[in-house]
Amino acid sequence: MSSESPQPAHSAVPPLRISYVPGVTPGKWVSRWTERRGREVQAVQAEQEQALEELRNGSADLVFIRIPEDGYERPGDLHAIPLYREQPVVAAPKDHPLAAFEEVEFADLAGENLMDAAELGTPATALEVVASGAGLFILPMSVARAHSRRDVLTRPVHGVEGTRIAVAWLQDTTDPDVEEFIGIVRGRTANSSRQPSAKGEPAGKTRGTSVSGDREGSKPSGGRKSGKPVRGKAPHSKPGKPGGKPARRRPGKGRG
Repeated sequence: MSSESPQPAHSAVPPLRISYVPGVTPGKWVSRWTERRGREVQAVQAEQEQALEELRNGSADLVFIRIPEDGYERPGDLHAIPLYREQPVVAAPKDHPLAAFEEVEFADLAGENLMDAAELGTPATALEVVASGAGLFILPMSVARAHSRRDVLTRPVHGVEGTRIAVAWLQDTTDPDVEEFIGIVRGRTANSSRQPSAKGEPAGKTRGTSVSGDREGSKPSGGRKSGKPVRGKAPHSKPGKPGGKPARRRPGKGRG
């Protein structure tokens, strides 16, 4: 009788591997995936360059990355779908005059020391420098929330180019589950005729299309035609109107 211990059984299907940049919350999509499919999902946070490297070396099947709001040039080996626009915010020390305002225009920051993200390293490091009083820093709202500090305040800033979150995958990907997950991200139901699981047949190579994104926090677009990004600001209610939003004030004015 053999004394060797039995070897554990291994799944024949590896998990679907996802990398995502800070500020992205893929949990809602993973939950929907789990409701529909039996394949395990591994989602790991990574900085932008690391996520793209993992995609290209096969460590990730698809990635959520941050791209410019306008003028993004997609690399030739990738498909990418813009999902939603992120609201930019300005970070300042908690005792800065910006504390008196709900939101500001970029022009209102003239004369302030706006620090360069490329020179500050990680967002956590940048916010630490902001807390010291060395200057202000503009970053996506979702990233600011992920690294929030009691000694730093943030305010939405308008008149500055924002960023978008996009889902990307390799052009030569043939895994139908990649297309299945992308369909979930785009809001397709389990019965959608465009989902591989509903077709009942293996999917071919997935194809990316540019979809005009939504504001941060809204649902990703599903099936909308390509178009220019939404650049307009939401209209503000007039002061004094019931339920209206307070009018913006320029820093340095109206304080007392």
